[in-house]
Amino acid sequence: MHTYQAAENALQNKTILITGAGDGIGRVAAITFAKHGATVILLGKTTSKLECVYDEIVAAGYPEPAIVPLDMKGATKQHYRDLAATIEMQFGQLDGLLNNAAILGSLGPLEHFCVSTFENIMKVNVTAQAMITKYMFPLLRKAPNASVIFTSSGVGRVGREFWGPYAISKFATEGMMQTWAQEVGKTNIRINCINPGATRTNMRSSAFPGEDREKLKTAADIMPTYLFLMSDDSVGINGQSLDAQPK
Repeated sequence: MHTYQAAENALQNKTILITGAGDGIGRVAAITFAKHGATVILLGKTTSKLECVYDEIVAAGYPEPAIVPLDMKGATKQHYRDLAATIEMQFGQLDGLLNNAAILGSLGPLEHFCVSTFENIMKVNVTAQAMITKYMFPLLRKAPNASVIFTSSGVGRVGREFWGPYAISKFATEGMMQTWAQEVGKTNIRINCINPGATRTNMRSSAFPGEDREKLKTAADIMPTYLFLMSDDSVGINGQSLDAQPK
C-alpha cells in the first residue's frame, strides 16, 4: 500500500465525505481524492478553512466539492439525519466516508484527566464517528462498492503513558471498526482503519512541540494508503487496520 499508485481516474464518479477536511490529513485527502476524480464533501468546524480547500480544488480544475460546516463536538443526530438527506438529494448515494476528525486534548497522567476534556474527546473521536457512520449507512448501501475509513493511531493499539483519553478513544475506534466490519460481512461496504503514523500536522506538533517537523512524513506522503482503501482496488479488504507508513 505504501507504494500504491492510483490510476488518474481511480475515484471518478465517486462521492466521498471527509470529516476534518479543513486542515491536516483531511485537507490533503480531500484534494487528493478530488484529483483522482471524486466529488468530495468537505465537513469541518471552521468554514474559512473549508472554503480555502474548496477554492484550491476548484482552481485545480477538479470536480466541484460541497461544504458542510459542522462542529462534531456539538452535533446531534438531527444534524446527521439532515446531512444524509441533503447528500441523498444532491448525489443519490455515498461511495466513501473518511472519518478523520479528531481532537487530542491534553497529555498527562490518566489519574489526573480532566472530566470535561475526556467527554469532549469521546464525543468527537468516538460518538460522532459512530453517529455519522450510522446515518450514512443507507447512502453507502446504494453505492456499488462503498468504503469507510476510520482514523486510528499507534496509541490505539498499544497503550502509552500520558496519552490517556486520546489513546482510549483510538482503542474504541479500532473496536468500532472491527465490529462494524464483522457486521457488513460480504456486502458492498468495506470498513477499515488507517494509522497515519508520525505525520507533519498541527496535532502532532501539539503532542511533540520539540520535534523536528522536517523529519516527518507529510500528509501527501501517506496518501497512497488512503487512495488504495478508497478505490475499488481494495474491494475485498475489510476489517483491517493498516499503517500508512512502513515500520
